[in-house]
Amino acid sequence: MDTVLVPPWLEPLLKTPFFNICRIHADAARNECNMYCLDCNNGDGAFCFYCRSSRHKDHQVIQIRRSSYHDVVRVSEIQKVLDISGVQTYVINSARVLFLNVRPQPKSGKGVAHICEICGRSLLDSFRFCSLGCKLERIKKNGDASFALEGKNEGLTMEGVSSSRSEEELREGSTQDMYPLTPPPPPLNARRRKGIPHRAPFGSSF
Repeated sequence: MDTVLVPPWLEPLLKTPFFNICRIHADAARNECNMYCLDCNNGDGAFCFYCRSSRHKDHQVIQIRRSSYHDVVRVSEIQKVLDISGVQTYVINSARVLFLNVRPQPKSGKGVAHICEICGRSLLDSFRFCSLGCKLERIKKNGDASFALEGKNEGLTMEGVSSSRSEEELREGSTQDMYPLTPPPPPLNARRRKGIPHRAPFGSSF
């Protein structure tokens, strides 16, 4: 059985406009359409926080965020459903993200070590693509890359994607998956202080 290089929901996702006002919940506080359902893939497009609660409660949903007017998705969410190898990631507001689509930029100057194989954008590290869109374009042209996880996600709980998290965490996001908190080591002199008798100060002999 041939491996599907691109999931059927990816291309519609990349073409979807986000952050428009939801027509159903226009008067609500969280009315921006910044979520996408991976299970439906039926042309519904982006939807808001309240639409997710009513129509996609038990579905796999990812949240799209925005950086400098460009759409991004957290690595902690998208890596559970896509092989994102080769795509440049960035740390923005303490969260690791990647861009959905290519961003316009001047041509890379001389001496740039790493550039996107599709659009020529300069990259920070030795990645092949600047965005999911550019990786998709490469797969369509050459087929020498893939988004298929090939069983890597089997047995995983879809943290950051499924409805197992609370609605608040999904909207506001959490860096807990990416940067788990480690309790700080106890002070080196913590044990020395315990049980040490306190001597009375010596009186001055002068």
